[in-house]
Amino acid sequence: MTATPLTDRKNAAISRGVGMTTQIYADRAENAEIWDKEGNRYIDFAAGIAVVNTGHRHPRVIEAVKNQLDRFTHTCHQVVPYENYVELAERLNAITPGNFAKKTIFVTTGAEAVENAVKIARAATGRQAVIAFSGGFHGRTFMGMALTGKVVPYKVGFGAMPGDVFHAPFPVEAHGTTVEQSLNVLKKLFAADVDPNRVAAIIVEPVQGEGGFYPVPVAFMKALREICDQHGILLIADEVQTGFARTGKMFAMEHYGIAADLMTMAKGLGGGFPIAAVTGRAEIMDAPGPGGLGGTYAGSPIGVAAAHAVLDVIKDEDLCNRAENLGARLKQRLASLQDKVPEIVDIRGPGFMNAVEFNDVATKQPSADFANKVRLKALDKGLILLTCGVHGNVIRFLAPITIQDEVFAEALDILEAAMVEARAA
Repeated sequence: MTATPLTDRKNAAISRGVGMTTQIYADRAENAEIWDKEGNRYIDFAAGIAVVNTGHRHPRVIEAVKNQLDRFTHTCHQVVPYENYVELAERLNAITPGNFAKKTIFVTTGAEAVENAVKIARAATGRQAVIAFSGGFHGRTFMGMALTGKVVPYKVGFGAMPGDVFHAPFPVEAHGTTVEQSLNVLKKLFAADVDPNRVAAIIVEPVQGEGGFYPVPVAFMKALREICDQHGILLIADEVQTGFARTGKMFAMEHYGIAADLMTMAKGLGGGFPIAAVTGRAEIMDAPGPGGLGGTYAGSPIGVAAAHAVLDVIKDEDLCNRAENLGARLKQRLASLQDKVPEIVDIRGPGFMNAVEFNDVATKQPSADFANKVRLKALDKGLILLTCGVHGNVIRFLAPITIQDEVFAEALDILEAAMVEARAA
């Protein structure tokens, strides 16, 4: 069966709202490689959008899941609980940043984790308002959309968003917004739009994902912590995309030496199996009453088993250090291309959460067209890439951290060829 008939079937059967970056239909995958239904091989620099940090079908993850399948698959933890849920909560409480007592809940998706973090923050503070940032992405549920700082495609056509959500500009000096300017807008927000004593939480991605892989400047993160402490506001770190060794630390907040009050996690936690979490200060996490949190599939035994294996793999294979090494090699290769490809205006990102940004050489304006040309030429050569950014002019790199050295080297060669050819075109 070829991709063309499958595409026709997809178009006939599935809502067009489910966008597809490629027309590759996966047949099998291993570590950093995917084979499609026609037998074509691709190197995966998307990792299911930062999900399989430990690679497709890591043997230890698969073994853990098979062992769990032989015991039970679902009881609903709220009805008949199980020990591995408790143990995983204990592990996250221990490894997340913050020298204070913590508690954890498990849900199924990153958006669900964000929704629950807001619920918890509101219950704990007795306040309603939440502040997020332009360019941020927090999910496709209604609260997730409201918090997300990008209209197209996430909000357009879906009507009124939940109230009491406010946005401030995210500091990206390359696009004309400094830390000082962002903080001044926050001050104006408190003066003109929302009393800080009504704000339950400020939510921020330590490195923006969909927004363009912009890290939060250290000075800005410290200022947010100070503002939250001053006004009794909770700081929520959305680590759905940044967590689990991707940035060279287990969690991106470790780069700042600052602890959030609540942290959302998903993606890399399950190594390809659905699971998400909220971890936070114990007294805050206990604010909702019994039954206020949870879900039928929340903390699935299969996802929990996979997550235990993922944490073991990250530790035993020293994936935090490997992320630093791979990211350094990638950024060095990109830097070596700047003379050949003058469209490159920035190379950034901690660990192995890296991005390259392109501007049009003549106009100096963001060039989504060039980024897409690079993506398509790379795809033709067997390398899967993702674009992102408010202007669509950023390519983000999210290969599995377990990628084999020889496959990584092959991918870098393809990337260079794709960029040079896009420049020539």
